[in-house]
Amino acid sequence: MRGKVPLRVRILTALTTAPDWDSITPDQVIELREAQYRKRRSAVGGLVTGKPDRGARITTHALDLPGRRLDIRVYQPERGGSALPLIVAFHGGGFIGGAPDQDDWLLSHLAAGIPAVVASVDYRLAPEHRAPAQVEDAYDAVLRLVELAPMWEADPARIALLGSSAGATLAALTAIRANELGLSVRSQVLINPQLDWTARAFEYPSFTENADAPTATPANCRAVQRIALPDAFDSRSISPLDSGNLAGLAPALIQAAGLDPLEDQAPAYAERLRQAGVDVTLTRYPEAVHAFLSMPSVVSAARPARAEILAHLRSHLLERSGIPTQ
Repeated sequence: MRGKVPLRVRILTALTTAPDWDSITPDQVIELREAQYRKRRSAVGGLVTGKPDRGARITTHALDLPGRRLDIRVYQPERGGSALPLIVAFHGGGFIGGAPDQDDWLLSHLAAGIPAVVASVDYRLAPEHRAPAQVEDAYDAVLRLVELAPMWEADPARIALLGSSAGATLAALTAIRANELGLSVRSQVLINPQLDWTARAFEYPSFTENADAPTATPANCRAVQRIALPDAFDSRSISPLDSGNLAGLAPALIQAAGLDPLEDQAPAYAERLRQAGVDVTLTRYPEAVHAFLSMPSVVSAARPARAEILAHLRSHLLERSGIPTQ
């Protein structure tokens, strides 16, 4: 390990029974996802994921897209406002699990603190829907949210994209296609990002050095690729690190977790963006595990990371449009 896992994370891990990722079946993935959903809504789950900011209200809406309907979780500041920035968020979970509510602590705080309208997309998951369904959902959902922005008094000309883990894949890919999609993206925030879906993902030094990490274990990472990616699928097509031209992209904040097997993907992508002339801030949180911003009560790095995200988004979404940042 590249550091010592926080005590509370070790205690939580000791109290949790991990699945056998090497042999887990698609049906068992679905059962595990449902169990995790129930656990997050339990009293213990609430202690781990943290309380939403009281300054934001949270609602769920149906989003009609071509041939399908997705849910979105919308966070709005209680004090209201008009022409607020729009932040589109994508949760983590390796394309096989997770849901928007796991990020309530972070996203409600951003909605209240910027202030902004935050919409988290409940995209389709594998094994029922394998890649690239998640990428298609991201592109279509952002376009539809831009159309619906006036309904929440959001400004479609001031967009930020945010994602953690596999959700960072979706945020990064959407940022790459922003011009083609006609999106006015001013910022991208990538949290403990998964940016390489090829076999190369298992060759980064962090994958070996953080092999004993309690979250996003190597076995979990291998299972994610086995279950989420179809046979013979070109994984480079959903790997931001394999994207060709990165010039002209929105400024990026990338947060790397020092105890994450995926850690080295963050600086690798940051370097590619810098070489393309993109403004990048890369911050490493040495005592953070993968998915640390979804467990603020057990990982102390979550609070400074959230503060950094808030400052970054206020700077890029408010200051440049002439709105004061204080």
